Amino acid sequence: MFADRLLLKGIVYGVCAGLCWGVIFLGPQLTPGLSGLQFAVLRFLCYGAISVALLMPRWRRVCANLTIADWKSLFWLSLIGNLIYYTLVGTGVQLVGIATTSLIVGLIPVFVTLAGRHDVNAISLRKLTPSLFCAVGGVVLISWHALINGDKPDILTNVAGILCAAGALVTWSWFAVSNARRLAQVVSVSAHDWALLTGVMTGAQSLLLAVPVLGWQVGTHGNSEWLHFVMVAGGVAFLSSVVGNACWNQASRLLPLALSGQVLVIETLAALVFGFLWEHRLPDSYEIAAIALLVSGVVWCLNCHRTPRHSPAV
Repeated sequence: MFADRLLLKGIVYGVCAGLCWGVIFLGPQLTPGLSGLQFAVLRFLCYGAISVALLMPRWRRVCANLTIADWKSLFWLSLIGNLIYYTLVGTGVQLVGIATTSLIVGLIPVFVTLAGRHDVNAISLRKLTPSLFCAVGGVVLISWHALINGDKPDILTNVAGILCAAGALVTWSWFAVSNARRLAQVVSVSAHDWALLTGVMTGAQSLLLAVPVLGWQVGTHGNSEWLHFVMVAGGVAFLSSVVGNACWNQASRLLPLALSGQVLVIETLAALVFGFLWEHRLPDSYEIAAIALLVSGVVWCLNCHRTPRHSPAV
């Protein structure tokens, strides 16, 4: 019973993280005047500023527990899992749209589940196979549907967008696995503080890129446009980076890696909902079928991870 309660708590945190992260696909669409890299730098500058403000009262106490290895991990997790990943996502969204990008990135649960199949207490791959087939089937179906029914620019633009989305898939799969395993080792720092430290590191990296990436754009946009860019970037930073990352770190500590990977499907579903709202339409029959496959895969995986209850002896 206690194990199931922890499992449920971890799932709730994972779902909250996925809902928060769904807005990251909408941000680049709301700021067409910025490239994927430019919006990523602006978002993480805001994330860094928010993280510094929240962490400042406890800075000395939190940093006293960190080692050189922890700082190295924070550097690479921030660079690959935040800056590079979101640059690829933003570029993909602007080239091929929210649906295609979010659904290619939606294969992250499959990658993370496979990466965690040898961990302690992991469910065997044989038991997870049906849920993986459902998830892959849903992503393939809705990706194919989006590609054949979407507005198609030139083939090079499509290819570039798909490659960016595929790159985002690889980089965040690496981040999810590496961050979960590092969190298991860093027991002296809370999941929330680890998320804020990641924000501080990402903000520092973005600050180094701000002048070469954003500096030459200052004069090309008016004050009202920059205010709009900053408001969107700040909103995405707070909701996705601060709240979403804190929830995800809690989920990573409570859930087996394979299960946490499956919960990431919620991010894809949230992104689809935001995409449909952005396009002012309802999902069609193909999209509903694909979403049903994704949800079925998650539910199947959840049942596989439930603690078996033994009947009392009579």
